[in-house]
Amino acid sequence: MKLVLAPMEGVVDFKMRQLLTNIGGFDLCVTEFVRVVDACLPDKVFYRYCPELSNNGLTSAGTPVRIQLLGQVAGALAENAVKAISLGSHGIDLNFGCPAKTVNKSKGGAVLLKDPEHMYEIIKAVRDAVDSKHQVSAKIRLGFDDDSNSQEIVDAVVSAGASSIAIHARTKRDGYNPPAYWEKIPPLIKDKDIAVVANGEIWQVADAMLCQKRSGCTDLMLGRGALSHPDLAKKIKANINNEDYVGLEWEHILYHLINSAIHHDPAKDEKYFASRTKQWLGYLKRQYPQAITLFDEIRRLKAKEDVAEVLSKYAKAPQFDANHNA
Repeated sequence: MKLVLAPMEGVVDFKMRQLLTNIGGFDLCVTEFVRVVDACLPDKVFYRYCPELSNNGLTSAGTPVRIQLLGQVAGALAENAVKAISLGSHGIDLNFGCPAKTVNKSKGGAVLLKDPEHMYEIIKAVRDAVDSKHQVSAKIRLGFDDDSNSQEIVDAVVSAGASSIAIHARTKRDGYNPPAYWEKIPPLIKDKDIAVVANGEIWQVADAMLCQKRSGCTDLMLGRGALSHPDLAKKIKANINNEDYVGLEWEHILYHLINSAIHHDPAKDEKYFASRTKQWLGYLKRQYPQAITLFDEIRRLKAKEDVAEVLSKYAKAPQFDANHNA
């Protein structure tokens, strides 16, 4: 079983990838999308989105990171894919799932699901340009307004030569509203020679097991579930491997938050730490009700020192064994 940390724009950045992979359980990370228009981007853009390139494309925990590209011009995407690989990206991921209106208006992301032929051209161009020893993956949804052309979408990805496909089991219209329709995946991938990763509505270990059963996929992608439940990947792996694992308590989550430097960025203004902490508490409250109380306590605070002081009151370092198990 492989667990992939999903790309989430504005949320799963370098520091969040570092925090979550340090906790453990993930086999691969995909970056926020790098938007490609019609030219080859300078190296600094790739390093900005993927600082792990300076560490052979690995997080500090040794988890491989794959750069995701978003755009509509096949040639430009292929050229940038080659550059990303040359800089150390562990493969290339192509975004056909982003539902953001600004992205779709520029004919990127999920809007391309309306045109599987265009998807095919993009994937094939990238696959032909990138050496075969490197993977080219595609992240899709079941469709745009509905799932009437979902088979055509999957067929386009497969016939273009993609190495793997991550299927977010909802349409663009569905957004992130539950449920995720995992049961719609098996007919789409029947007799297809491609690795498939199921994605959507995996919040607990039980969800992961049910997703595997209904989707027929061994490999899973975690997004919002990992943000609300930071050691979810580790719990899933422990369950699969019949290993004992004591989950992180709320006090341990706060310790990781403070000590990962996730909210420290000298390039940002003084309010960055506070705003980023509040953003993450919005996810954490689903798994930890204490996040609601903590959010209320720091709601009006803006200075980094003030927020960190409150967090430190409740934080507690987890005890790890030689295998980094809490």
